[in-house]
Amino acid sequence: MLLVTGQAETLEFSSTQHWEVRSPSVVLQIPDHIRLTSGNPERHWKLPPVNRREVFRRDNHTCQYCGSTKHLTLDHVIPRSKGGTHTWDNVVAACEKCNSSKGDRLLHETGMVLQTKPKAPMHPALAKLSEGIAFAEQFWKEQHPVDP
Repeated sequence: MLLVTGQAETLEFSSTQHWEVRSPSVVLQIPDHIRLTSGNPERHWKLPPVNRREVFRRDNHTCQYCGSTKHLTLDHVIPRSKGGTHTWDNVVAACEKCNSSKGDRLLHETGMVLQTKPKAPMHPALAKLSEGIAFAEQFWKEQHPVDP
């Protein structure tokens, strides 16, 4: 469809293999590789909103202070009353006990430590790529152990 509407063009590589798409009146030759020629803003990935579901998903449904998976709430690392914002780098999943004990204080005032630094979620394609890279590195290490 992208080729027919002019939103993509054929890329010619050494492979001459094409796919055929048939209709009652037309046979289209579709190449293996195409390149988009125009951007569609609706295709761009939008950063999800900062809400309970998305924060819990990012934090793997785990309290970022103690590791518990029960009775989770949202916690602002820098409390809103002290100028903290409701953004990806300031909101974490926290169990009720940790959230209550932290209260309206900063981390250094409580002695609590975050397990992971909060950040905005990655584009799904980049997440898959980084998973693939991690898998490839692990596979390489298993196939090529370092001799002591």
